[in-house]
Amino acid sequence: MKIIGVRFREVGKIYYYLCKDQTIKKGDKIIAETKLGLECGTVLSVNEAHKNSGDMPEQYIIRKVTEKDLKSLESKRNEELKALKVCKEKVLQHKLKMKLIDAEYTFDRGKLIFYFVSDSRVDFRSLVKDLAYIFKVRIELRQVGIRDEAKMLGGLGPCGRKFCCSDFLNDFQSVSIKMAKDQQLPLNPVKLSGSCGRLMCCLKYEQGVYKDILNRMPKVGATVKSGDKNAVVVGRGVLTETLELEFGGTDEEPTREKVKLSEVEFPV
Repeated sequence: MKIIGVRFREVGKIYYYLCKDQTIKKGDKIIAETKLGLECGTVLSVNEAHKNSGDMPEQYIIRKVTEKDLKSLESKRNEELKALKVCKEKVLQHKLKMKLIDAEYTFDRGKLIFYFVSDSRVDFRSLVKDLAYIFKVRIELRQVGIRDEAKMLGGLGPCGRKFCCSDFLNDFQSVSIKMAKDQQLPLNPVKLSGSCGRLMCCLKYEQGVYKDILNRMPKVGATVKSGDKNAVVVGRGVLTETLELEFGGTDEEPTREKVKLSEVEFPV
């Protein structure tokens, strides 16, 4: 018995299944049951299943894909694009405030899913009835966020590379403006936002390094000792691990100097 990790989207979550077929290897295409129905996925990992291990998958893969399945997958995308075009026309007819992103059939063609974005709640019951009458399958309309839209459509970011979300990120992680402050970036929404309009996911990548260094640094306004003199911290260089110190008191003209963090003693 083996446990295999399967991905059903080019960039998406990895789901785990039990597998009795010993011939299945990494890179193979398989058919498995998902919450949407039967889906075709790609095997990303193959590991031995141990009875004493903790959480074991409950579902088994159904089978490997066949040549017939591969031909069906080729025609499926063409059918999805045609369905998307029809749905866009119906959205205009019903005057619904929604932007269609993509259409997707389940592998067995038992369900047709349309993904859309909207700023408000949409009453699409009449639309679903029309689509069900046209396509003769179960219809599902799924509202997604603008970050999901960027992930599904893809594109190039300000760095000139493919969107991280559509290239390698499996899940969206929380990104906050505090990360930009910690990294001493200019708080310009235009420069900090991705094409989706949200804070760029890459702000998260180096946050751990900045956080570790900041935890070792005295805060701005703290009094420290440099050599045999006391000084006040007026600035911090995180990547260079330096402090900008202000020396002097009421009796002399204040002077400022950049000092390495390792050369400073604190607290005073």
